[in-house]
Amino acid sequence: MQDFSQSFLSALWLILSGDGDLWAIVILSLQVSLGAVVIAAAIGMPLGAWLAVSRPPGRRAIITVLNALMGLPPVVVGLALYLLLSRAGPLGPLELLYTPTAMIAAQAVLVTPIIAALSRSALEGLWDEYAEQLTSLGQSRLGAIPTLIRDGRAALITAALAGFGRAIAEVGAVLIVGGNINHATRVMTTTIALETSKGNLDLALALGSVLILIALLVNVAVSIVGRDGASPSGPSASGTGPQMAGAR
Repeated sequence: MQDFSQSFLSALWLILSGDGDLWAIVILSLQVSLGAVVIAAAIGMPLGAWLAVSRPPGRRAIITVLNALMGLPPVVVGLALYLLLSRAGPLGPLELLYTPTAMIAAQAVLVTPIIAALSRSALEGLWDEYAEQLTSLGQSRLGAIPTLIRDGRAALITAALAGFGRAIAEVGAVLIVGGNINHATRVMTTTIALETSKGNLDLALALGSVLILIALLVNVAVSIVGRDGASPSGPSASGTGPQMAGAR
Protein backbone atom coordinates (compact mmCIF):
# COMPACT_ATOMS: atom_id res chain seq x y z
CA MET A 1 0.00 0.00 0.00
CA GLN A 2 2.85 2.34 0.84
CA ASP A 3 4.55 1.56 -2.48
CA PHE A 4 1.33 2.33 -4.34
CA SER A 5 0.89 5.62 -2.49
CA GLN A 6 4.47 6.57 -3.29
CA SER A 7 3.97 5.69 -6.94
CA PHE A 8 0.79 7.77 -7.08
CA LEU A 9 2.52 10.78 -5.52
CA SER A 10 5.42 10.39 -7.94
CA ALA A 11 2.96 10.20 -10.84
CA LEU A 12 1.24 13.36 -9.64
CA TRP A 13 4.60 15.11 -9.44
CA LEU A 14 5.45 14.05 -13.00
CA ILE A 15 2.23 15.67 -14.21
CA LEU A 16 2.46 18.88 -12.20
CA SER A 17 6.19 19.41 -12.76
CA GLY A 18 5.75 19.32 -16.53
CA ASP A 19 8.00 16.31 -17.05
CA GLY A 20 9.37 16.55 -20.59
CA ASP A 21 9.18 12.85 -21.45
CA LEU A 22 5.63 12.51 -20.15
CA TRP A 23 4.24 15.50 -22.01
CA ALA A 24 6.11 14.59 -25.20
CA ILE A 25 4.26 11.26 -25.12
CA VAL A 26 0.94 13.00 -24.46
CA ILE A 27 1.46 15.48 -27.30
CA LEU A 28 2.41 12.75 -29.77
CA SER A 29 -0.66 10.76 -28.72
CA LEU A 30 -2.92 13.75 -29.37
CA GLN A 31 -1.26 14.50 -32.70
CA VAL A 32 -1.66 10.92 -33.91
CA SER A 33 -5.28 10.59 -32.77
CA LEU A 34 -6.37 14.00 -34.06
CA GLY A 35 -4.73 13.28 -37.40
CA ALA A 36 -6.53 9.95 -37.60
CA VAL A 37 -9.89 11.54 -36.74
CA VAL A 38 -9.47 14.24 -39.41
CA ILE A 39 -8.80 11.59 -42.05
CA ALA A 40 -11.59 9.34 -40.78
CA ALA A 41 -14.08 12.23 -40.73
CA ALA A 42 -13.10 13.28 -44.25
CA ILE A 43 -13.91 9.77 -45.45
CA GLY A 44 -16.60 8.62 -43.03
CA MET A 45 -18.91 11.63 -42.96
CA PRO A 46 -19.42 11.88 -46.75
CA LEU A 47 -19.86 8.10 -46.90
CA GLY A 48 -22.39 8.20 -44.08
CA ALA A 49 -24.25 11.11 -45.70
CA TRP A 50 -24.39 9.30 -49.04
CA LEU A 51 -25.77 6.15 -47.42
CA ALA A 52 -28.30 8.23 -45.47
CA VAL A 53 -29.98 9.79 -48.50
CA SER A 54 -29.27 7.43 -51.40
CA ARG A 55 -30.70 4.01 -52.11
CA PRO A 56 -28.03 2.17 -54.12
CA PRO A 57 -28.33 -1.56 -54.87
CA GLY A 58 -27.10 -3.58 -51.92
CA ARG A 59 -27.46 -0.64 -49.54
CA ARG A 60 -28.54 -2.85 -46.66
CA ALA A 61 -25.55 -5.12 -47.20
CA ILE A 62 -23.22 -2.10 -47.27
CA ILE A 63 -24.66 -0.83 -43.98
CA THR A 64 -24.33 -4.29 -42.42
CA VAL A 65 -20.67 -4.48 -43.45
CA LEU A 66 -20.07 -0.94 -42.20
CA ASN A 67 -21.58 -1.77 -38.82
CA ALA A 68 -19.51 -4.95 -38.65
CA LEU A 69 -16.33 -2.98 -39.36
CA MET A 70 -16.96 -0.96 -36.21
CA GLY A 71 -15.76 -4.03 -34.32
CA LEU A 72 -12.57 -4.59 -36.30
CA PRO A 73 -9.94 -6.30 -34.11
CA PRO A 74 -7.13 -3.73 -33.72
CA VAL A 75 -4.37 -6.33 -33.85
CA VAL A 76 -5.70 -7.61 -37.18
CA VAL A 77 -5.68 -4.07 -38.57
CA GLY A 78 -2.16 -3.62 -37.27
CA LEU A 79 -1.04 -6.89 -38.82
CA ALA A 80 -2.59 -6.03 -42.20
CA LEU A 81 -0.92 -2.62 -42.25
CA TYR A 82 2.36 -4.17 -41.13
CA LEU A 83 2.27 -6.53 -44.12
CA LEU A 84 1.51 -3.62 -46.45
CA LEU A 85 4.18 -1.30 -45.04
CA SER A 86 6.98 -3.78 -44.36
CA ARG A 87 9.95 -3.86 -46.71
CA ALA A 88 8.58 -6.94 -48.45
CA GLY A 89 5.11 -5.38 -48.76
CA PRO A 90 3.69 -3.36 -51.66
CA LEU A 91 4.11 -0.06 -49.76
CA GLY A 92 7.53 -0.92 -48.37
CA PRO A 93 9.42 1.62 -50.52
CA LEU A 94 7.55 4.43 -48.75
CA GLU A 95 9.35 3.50 -45.50
CA LEU A 96 6.35 4.35 -43.34
CA LEU A 97 6.56 1.42 -40.93
CA TYR A 98 7.43 2.43 -37.35
CA THR A 99 6.51 6.06 -37.96
CA PRO A 100 3.68 8.25 -36.62
CA THR A 101 2.20 8.22 -40.14
CA ALA A 102 1.69 4.46 -39.92
CA MET A 103 0.05 4.90 -36.52
CA ILE A 104 -2.30 7.55 -37.92
CA ALA A 105 -3.23 5.19 -40.76
CA ALA A 106 -3.97 2.36 -38.31
CA GLN A 107 -6.19 4.53 -36.14
CA ALA A 108 -7.94 6.01 -39.18
CA VAL A 109 -8.84 2.52 -40.42
CA LEU A 110 -10.37 1.70 -37.04
CA VAL A 111 -12.20 5.01 -36.60
CA THR A 112 -13.61 5.54 -40.11
CA PRO A 113 -16.37 2.89 -39.81
CA ILE A 114 -17.44 4.36 -36.46
CA ILE A 115 -17.77 7.90 -37.80
CA ALA A 116 -19.42 6.69 -41.01
CA ALA A 117 -22.00 4.56 -39.18
CA LEU A 118 -22.86 7.25 -36.63
CA SER A 119 -23.08 9.90 -39.36
CA ARG A 120 -25.38 7.73 -41.44
CA SER A 121 -27.66 7.06 -38.50
CA ALA A 122 -27.94 10.75 -37.59
CA LEU A 123 -28.41 12.08 -41.12
CA GLU A 124 -30.82 9.32 -42.13
CA GLY A 125 -33.10 10.38 -39.29
CA LEU A 126 -33.00 13.97 -40.54
CA TRP A 127 -33.64 12.87 -44.11
CA ASP A 128 -36.68 10.85 -43.06
CA GLU A 129 -37.98 13.92 -41.22
CA TYR A 130 -37.31 16.51 -43.91
CA ALA A 131 -37.41 14.52 -47.17
CA GLU A 132 -40.86 15.70 -48.22
CA GLN A 133 -40.08 19.35 -47.51
CA LEU A 134 -36.73 19.27 -49.27
CA THR A 135 -38.17 17.44 -52.29
CA SER A 136 -40.97 20.00 -52.60
CA LEU A 137 -38.32 22.73 -52.71
CA GLY A 138 -36.62 21.02 -55.63
CA GLN A 139 -33.74 19.49 -53.70
CA SER A 140 -32.33 16.23 -55.01
CA ARG A 141 -31.19 13.56 -52.59
CA LEU A 142 -27.52 14.44 -52.98
CA GLY A 143 -28.30 18.15 -53.14
CA ALA A 144 -29.96 17.89 -49.73
CA ILE A 145 -26.77 16.68 -48.05
CA PRO A 146 -25.37 20.17 -47.22
CA THR A 147 -28.68 21.11 -45.58
CA LEU A 148 -28.75 17.89 -43.57
CA ILE A 149 -25.14 18.43 -42.49
CA ARG A 150 -25.98 21.93 -41.25
CA ASP A 151 -28.91 20.67 -39.22
CA GLY A 152 -27.06 17.55 -38.05
CA ARG A 153 -23.75 19.20 -37.23
CA ALA A 154 -24.10 18.48 -33.51
CA ALA A 155 -24.53 14.76 -34.20
CA LEU A 156 -21.58 14.82 -36.61
CA ILE A 157 -19.37 16.51 -34.02
CA THR A 158 -20.46 13.84 -31.54
CA ALA A 159 -19.48 11.15 -34.06
CA ALA A 160 -16.05 12.74 -34.46
CA LEU A 161 -15.59 12.92 -30.69
CA ALA A 162 -16.59 9.27 -30.37
CA GLY A 163 -14.00 8.45 -32.99
CA PHE A 164 -11.36 10.42 -31.12
CA GLY A 165 -12.18 8.56 -27.91
CA ARG A 166 -11.71 5.27 -29.77
CA ALA A 167 -8.45 6.40 -31.34
CA ILE A 168 -6.77 7.80 -28.22
CA ALA A 169 -7.39 4.53 -26.35
CA GLU A 170 -5.97 2.29 -29.10
CA VAL A 171 -3.10 -0.06 -28.19
CA GLY A 172 -2.72 -3.12 -30.42
CA ALA A 173 -2.63 -1.63 -33.91
CA VAL A 174 -0.36 1.30 -33.05
CA LEU A 175 1.99 -1.00 -31.16
CA ILE A 176 2.40 -3.25 -34.21
CA VAL A 177 2.92 -0.53 -36.83
CA GLY A 178 4.57 2.03 -34.54
CA GLY A 179 6.93 -0.22 -32.63
CA ASN A 180 6.68 1.83 -29.40
CA ILE A 181 10.03 3.50 -30.12
CA ASN A 182 11.17 5.96 -27.46
CA HIS A 183 11.00 9.62 -28.57
CA ALA A 184 9.58 8.52 -31.93
CA THR A 185 6.38 6.44 -31.81
CA ARG A 186 5.70 5.99 -28.11
CA VAL A 187 2.15 7.05 -27.20
CA MET A 188 0.24 6.93 -23.93
CA THR A 189 -1.39 3.53 -24.26
CA THR A 190 1.70 1.67 -25.47
CA THR A 191 3.87 3.36 -22.84
CA ILE A 192 1.46 2.39 -20.07
CA ALA A 193 1.64 -1.25 -21.20
CA LEU A 194 5.44 -1.15 -21.40
CA GLU A 195 6.10 0.67 -18.13
CA THR A 196 3.65 -1.52 -16.20
CA SER A 197 5.43 -4.64 -17.44
CA LYS A 198 8.74 -3.11 -16.29
CA GLY A 199 7.31 -2.23 -12.88
CA ASN A 200 7.70 1.52 -13.46
CA LEU A 201 4.32 2.48 -12.05
CA ASP A 202 5.16 6.18 -11.69
CA LEU A 203 5.06 6.95 -15.41
CA ALA A 204 2.30 4.41 -16.07
CA LEU A 205 0.04 5.99 -13.44
CA ALA A 206 0.83 9.51 -14.66
CA LEU A 207 -0.06 8.66 -18.24
CA GLY A 208 -3.09 6.69 -17.11
CA SER A 209 -4.34 9.72 -15.18
CA VAL A 210 -3.89 11.98 -18.21
CA LEU A 211 -5.65 9.43 -20.42
CA ILE A 212 -8.59 9.24 -18.01
CA LEU A 213 -8.77 13.04 -17.92
CA ILE A 214 -8.85 13.18 -21.72
CA ALA A 215 -11.59 10.53 -21.80
CA LEU A 216 -13.64 12.53 -19.29
CA LEU A 217 -13.20 15.72 -21.30
CA VAL A 218 -14.32 13.94 -24.47
CA ASN A 219 -17.43 12.63 -22.71
CA VAL A 220 -18.21 16.07 -21.32
CA ALA A 221 -17.82 17.54 -24.81
CA VAL A 222 -20.15 14.88 -26.23
CA SER A 223 -22.76 15.70 -23.56
CA ILE A 224 -22.51 19.44 -24.21
CA VAL A 225 -22.73 19.05 -27.98
CA GLY A 226 -25.64 16.64 -27.64
CA ARG A 227 -27.50 19.01 -25.34
CA ASP A 228 -26.91 21.98 -27.64
CA GLY A 229 -27.98 19.94 -30.63
CA ALA A 230 -31.26 19.03 -28.92
CA SER A 231 -31.88 22.62 -27.79
CA PRO A 232 -34.97 24.34 -29.24
CA SER A 233 -32.73 27.26 -30.17
CA GLY A 234 -31.09 25.13 -32.86
CA PRO A 235 -31.14 25.94 -36.56
CA SER A 236 -34.49 24.34 -37.30
CA ALA A 237 -36.25 26.15 -34.47
CA SER A 238 -34.75 29.51 -35.36
CA GLY A 239 -36.08 29.46 -38.90
CA THR A 240 -32.85 28.50 -40.62
CA GLY A 241 -33.65 24.81 -40.91
CA PRO A 242 -34.13 22.79 -44.08
CA GLN A 243 -37.05 24.82 -45.43
CA MET A 244 -35.23 28.14 -45.21
CA ALA A 245 -31.95 26.61 -46.34
CA GLY A 246 -33.65 25.07 -49.33
CA ALA A 247 -35.47 28.31 -50.15
CA ARG A 248 -32.20 30.19 -50.28
